[in-house]
Amino acid sequence: MSHPLSGVFAPVVTPFKADLGVDAELFVQHCRWLLGQGAGLAIFGTNSEANSLSVAERRQLLTLLVEEGIDPARMLPGTGCCAIDDTVALTRHAVEAGCAGVLMLPPFYYKGVSDDGLYRYYAEVIERVGSPRLKLYLYHIPAFTGVPITLGLIDRLVRDFPDTVVGIKDSSGDWDNLSAMLAAFPGFAIFPASESLLSRARPLGAAGCISATANVNPAGIGRLCAAWDQPGAAQLQEQADAVRKTFQKYPMIAALKFATAHYSGNPAWSTVRPPLGALGAQQQGELLAELERIGFAMPGLAH
Repeated sequence: MSHPLSGVFAPVVTPFKADLGVDAELFVQHCRWLLGQGAGLAIFGTNSEANSLSVAERRQLLTLLVEEGIDPARMLPGTGCCAIDDTVALTRHAVEAGCAGVLMLPPFYYKGVSDDGLYRYYAEVIERVGSPRLKLYLYHIPAFTGVPITLGLIDRLVRDFPDTVVGIKDSSGDWDNLSAMLAAFPGFAIFPASESLLSRARPLGAAGCISATANVNPAGIGRLCAAWDQPGAAQLQEQADAVRKTFQKYPMIAALKFATAHYSGNPAWSTVRPPLGALGAQQQGELLAELERIGFAMPGLAH
């Protein structure tokens, strides 16, 4: 197995206008800032509110990024939907755009489905897309989907599609699960969803991380990811953990968007799509006070 991706990727938060339409210009700006800070773009992830975006919106935004000159080789768009046709359409579009890979949720509405059923789903998508350029990264986030991606399923997919199924994002938060993946699949691109696990996971072969807080702390997480085995790594881990722990105290998407609004000077960033809600005034004040206490900043974000 070989994989093209490593390092830090941000599940890019999606800005919305007052009428809840996507603010495409602001989206492009934020993607440019993240790239400038050293992060890759895991657009249309959980913290992108991807499942509040239509298939058409996702296709249009990806096309726009490419038209704006953003390198698709730095993109890992989320393409997993409940309907196979939607997943195929998004995946094929990403492949045709030249994206380095796709991050694919399992179909998440029906619970208690078998590994056989999930295997057939992924195999059907791969066969319908029908491209040797497709690099598929599985997305294990059972707390949201209720549909786990087991080691047995990974083994079967890797065995049957070794040049296509090349990695996974593990958002379980379960160290035993992550370490079992790392032990079972050397050479597989395994990305924990939290930078707090990097010091333990990188020595075991983790490819990097795909982290919500890479939206706000991309450079800090990038330094940790690159220098995990260098002098000073413990301090880098401590600094990254302080940011992560602060944001985890609040509804993550709303907190990321409020911080981005504050540090960019653009209040439009605070808008989320229903059913999510923005932070209340008290939460806003508490978050800013905590961020100030740890010396947090988002340099270069303001336009």
